[in-house]
Amino acid sequence: MQNRLALIFILMTVMIDAIGIGIIFPVMPDLLADVTGADISHAALWGGVLATSFAVMQFLFGPVVGNLSDRFGRRPVMLTALGVMALDYAIMAVAGTIWLLLVGRVVAGITAATYTTASAYMADISPKEDRAKNFGLIGAAFGLGFIAGPFLGSLLSTLGIRAPFWGAAALSAANLVLGLVVLPESVTDRIRRPFSWARANPLASFRAIGRLPGLGRLLALYLVYNVALHVYEAVWAFYGKARFDWEPFMIGVSLAVYGLFFTLVQAFAIGPVIRAVGERRAALYGLWIEFAACLFFAFVTSGSAAIVFTAIAAFGSVAGPAMQGLMSNGTPDDQQGELQGVIASLTAVGMILSPMLMTGTFSWFTRPDAAPYFPGAPFLLAAALVVVCVIILVARSRESAPADPVA
Repeated sequence: MQNRLALIFILMTVMIDAIGIGIIFPVMPDLLADVTGADISHAALWGGVLATSFAVMQFLFGPVVGNLSDRFGRRPVMLTALGVMALDYAIMAVAGTIWLLLVGRVVAGITAATYTTASAYMADISPKEDRAKNFGLIGAAFGLGFIAGPFLGSLLSTLGIRAPFWGAAALSAANLVLGLVVLPESVTDRIRRPFSWARANPLASFRAIGRLPGLGRLLALYLVYNVALHVYEAVWAFYGKARFDWEPFMIGVSLAVYGLFFTLVQAFAIGPVIRAVGERRAALYGLWIEFAACLFFAFVTSGSAAIVFTAIAAFGSVAGPAMQGLMSNGTPDDQQGELQGVIASLTAVGMILSPMLMTGTFSWFTRPDAAPYFPGAPFLLAAALVVVCVIILVARSRESAPADPVA
């Protein structure tokens, strides 16, 4: 019963966090244009700076948070993260300059542990054979939040471009209160591990996890995957405005459609697909779908077709939980928090590289004198990176894999 309550709260936490993220996406282009006075091409660059500053802090502090949760428990780490998240959205709601927005993102990046700790919590309470499926449930909860978030953001944007930030702050604060009441601790003395500053930095954590059999190649794969797939977060709102002349409402609708099908895939497809073909093949099939989606978005000229195709693109999301399952099952129980810290750092590296790379590419191909004018260029670059992921996954290697091989 306790595990069931914990599972429900973790899924609710991830869902509300996703609402908080998605609720601000539709207004980001207009907000950045407002505080910087720049056109959409230059506003996109500032969007990349904000995303990268957040990711740099995640990279530096993700392993610290993961190791702290292995020592002191998931509960205090997660609740602290929720509190800072609420404060960060409030700062963004009142920020009148780009520099205050930047400070808010830096602080949030230092303590951004909710999703990471939720994944470690899920590993704590799940049998090994169910971990990939349960990571899919986390993805489904995130997808539900992504359905509601952009929709709420679109509605709140009619009250002003800052209203969605106040909405996100209220949701995060409410979730903190709920966590204080119902969240039990999942770290027991059996799996509790002493905190060590020597391992609480990204490079040391990478070495500790990377030495486990088969994990080195999977970590490299996960890094490239994150660089490629953060193209959506980095440029989707700007891309929709430039390619299809979408207003915040249509940006929200497009994200909600993706979120709906992403949720369905994560909730109902991950388990059956992995049981049928194994985690490694599931990752491979997901990558090929991601490649096709990125290629499509690079060249599509119809906004309606783009929205419809987001439903197909969502099926590629099977790759992420499959990779997480492979890595988690190859890691001892007392290092699950450390593994999730490493995964958070790899995600952060992707978020450092991808926004600057993708928004820079977008800006170059959408500037007033661009020849050719090509808003889809970032997606073409992402498609090339997904091909690299496929090569890494199927390449022959002497490194033993922790789960079923690709045949």
